[in-house]
Amino acid sequence: MLNKTNNESGIVLLVCLSILFMLSLIGIASITTSNNDMQIADNESRATGAFYAAESGLEKAAASITTSFQTTGEAPDPLPSDSTTEMHYTYVYDVADNGPAQNTQLDAGAYKGLYGLVKTFTINSFGVDNSSATGVELKMELADALIPVFQFAVFYEYDLEIAPGPDMTLGGRVHANKDIYVQAGSDLYIDSYMTAAGLINHGRKSGSGMGTSSNDVWIRDSDGNYQTMKNADNTFLDSDDPDWVNESLARWDGTVEDGSHGITELYMPVVTDGPVTNLIDRGDGNPDSFENQAGLKIVDGNAYYDAAGTWVNVTGNLIAEGVLSTDSFYDAREGKTVYSIDLNIDRLNSSAYFPSNGILYSSQPHNDSYVSALRLVDGEQLNSALTIATDNPLYTVGDYNTVNKKPAALMTDALTILSNNWDDANSGGSRDDRMASETQVNASYMTGNTESTGNNYSGGFENLPRFLENWKNVNFTWRGSAVDLWYARQSDGEWSGSYYKPPNRDWAFDPDLLDPANLPPGTPQVNVVQRLNWSQKIKSIADAGYLD
Repeated sequence: MLNKTNNESGIVLLVCLSILFMLSLIGIASITTSNNDMQIADNESRATGAFYAAESGLEKAAASITTSFQTTGEAPDPLPSDSTTEMHYTYVYDVADNGPAQNTQLDAGAYKGLYGLVKTFTINSFGVDNSSATGVELKMELADALIPVFQFAVFYEYDLEIAPGPDMTLGGRVHANKDIYVQAGSDLYIDSYMTAAGLINHGRKSGSGMGTSSNDVWIRDSDGNYQTMKNADNTFLDSDDPDWVNESLARWDGTVEDGSHGITELYMPVVTDGPVTNLIDRGDGNPDSFENQAGLKIVDGNAYYDAAGTWVNVTGNLIAEGVLSTDSFYDAREGKTVYSIDLNIDRLNSSAYFPSNGILYSSQPHNDSYVSALRLVDGEQLNSALTIATDNPLYTVGDYNTVNKKPAALMTDALTILSNNWDDANSGGSRDDRMASETQVNASYMTGNTESTGNNYSGGFENLPRFLENWKNVNFTWRGSAVDLWYARQSDGEWSGSYYKPPNRDWAFDPDLLDPANLPPGTPQVNVVQRLNWSQKIKSIADAGYLD
């Protein structure tokens, strides 16, 4: 028995030792695994920190380039580069200029399809944990595009309101640097992209004093099919929807986007300093004025022609040839008499003083008791491309640029369309004394509007070109680009429906404007900075070459 007990004791000891050995192995393995996990986690943490450090450099360089283009229209000089240490991370970045700007079509982003003068840069940024031998290199291509503003069907600097009564189809791209408010008294069709840096809303802007309509607004999706803003429950899909971004992308596939989608303001780099109205204000001390670009100018009642860099007074010649004359009529919206300088385009064509560079500027003294204006008559045909800029109100009488259409622009404090049937003698009578007839204008325009405040509606985009006649059931056809960058300062009379009846609006963007060769002389440009290609690499400090 004793021997048996001793043998069993030996076996038990062996088993215990084996179990203890296995537990030791398990413990060692656990410690090793834990150490490995901690090392992996530490490495991942350092790599993540290096990534964010590199991204900081990327963002700093991108912000510097974007701000410079938005404020000066040019790249920063010198191009940004820096080395920064924060806590135990370091990032180093620099920017490479990819060569001269190229006129090309944008192929990405919300402005895809537009032409612009595009300049690209490559930003390189390397981030590293200071205790590590490797880091993260990020590269991003940044493109600045100067886009001619007349490539938009509608471009507003402030809030854009569209609320036509009759059916209306609007062809071309629509953009506002603030909010868009859209509705229709009947049906409104928008044939292209609609973007806003603010919000897109169905209905009226608060304070317009007008009611909201429940009729349809249709906008084309990326496949060219009209999709309504109206939901199945008769509400409308707009920025108030709690899932607005996803719902709008599902319905329009990216053709309807606002600030929630990342749309940002487009800037006017052509204005060196001061308000954008510098474009139409006089040139004295104002380098952005069209007066400084003009080949012919009419200032304070006198006309001057640019003859090889010398201004020659040609007032008498133009009056004798019937190019210039004066007249007066009544503007029922302003409630004032208009004293106009009438510019006969047909006679200007045949004179020796058609501006050789296609830019004409006009400015007459303003008086609050009456309206000083430039009026275009007999403008069915232009001799060649022509941009007319004035800080006064501008009126067109009858068809404009409808025969052998040329690139044309009208830039003014406020634009009023007078039909082929307009008669000055009837201007002060009742609305029905001013019966309109069919009229067409083929011109891009840049003009001012009033703001919807209190209970006063601005008139919306549908009345951005103003009317003074009874246009009921009469067509007004327009082809071009419509731009509103300021509030009217001289023709600031409030809109109402008492002095006119609206036309049937056959309005559309002129696709010829997508060819840079067909843009009006001196077309202003807006600026957009886009982020393009992006890449990431893990590199050793030695291979990266950023840190010595």
